[in-house]
Amino acid sequence: ALHSAAAALPAVAPAPAPVPDMGFLHFVAQSDFVGKSLFIILILMSLVTWYLILVKVGSNISMRRRSADFLNKFWNASSLEQVEHEITTHGARDPFSHLASHAMHAQAHHNKFGATKLEEAGSSSDFVTRTMRKVIDEETAKLENGLTVLASVGSTAPFVGLFGTVWGVYHALVGIGLSDGVTINRIAGPVGEALIMTGLGLAVAIPAVLAYNTFVRNNRVYLSRLDAFAHDLFAFLTTGQQVALSDSKVRALRRQHGNGAAVQRGSE
Repeated sequence: ALHSAAAALPAVAPAPAPVPDMGFLHFVAQSDFVGKSLFIILILMSLVTWYLILVKVGSNISMRRRSADFLNKFWNASSLEQVEHEITTHGARDPFSHLASHAMHAQAHHNKFGATKLEEAGSSSDFVTRTMRKVIDEETAKLENGLTVLASVGSTAPFVGLFGTVWGVYHALVGIGLSDGVTINRIAGPVGEALIMTGLGLAVAIPAVLAYNTFVRNNRVYLSRLDAFAHDLFAFLTTGQQVALSDSKVRALRRQHGNGAAVQRGSE
């Protein structure tokens, strides 16, 4: 009877083997100095990338608002003297007002003192042209500030992550080779953890590349507007009509600027 009762009891299933702790944090904790260093480098790259993105987005929005405000006052001013008074009162707070301020100051200085130095050689129009080109180059450098870092992060972060994956896979295979009983479970876990570094590298690089392309395009459009404005301002300063322009010419210049017509720079 006891034998039959014991036979009727269900067999107890053996306890499942404990699942090893796998994941990104486990991979970082088990990695050596090289693996941890690569992880820290990628994290720093990501922090720098997002810092530059936020700073440049904020500064570009503020700059474009100030530029739009100055251009509205410029095209509605009755003369360049009024524009100069506006800049003197509120300061040159954007590339357009910075360009106008330097151009008007260069013309006034050359007309008053003449060419006293090599950089002032030539006619008044030549000196104004060089001054405006110098200002445009300075503003271009300011707009491109930080883009080199974004381009570097976008091009190197995937390879940093790939190197971390190769390094992790190598050490995982070495550890598996030294242990007994090689199975697919013992291989898949460490290799899968190592592949996370490649994903992290791509996660760092993609925002940097997208931000770089966006900023480059926006800068190109903004600088084309600045170059067109420089051509219009040069025409005001060199034709001697900055005080008493006819209404038809003012409307033509405003229409040309508003349509974003492509204007080539004056010849040297």
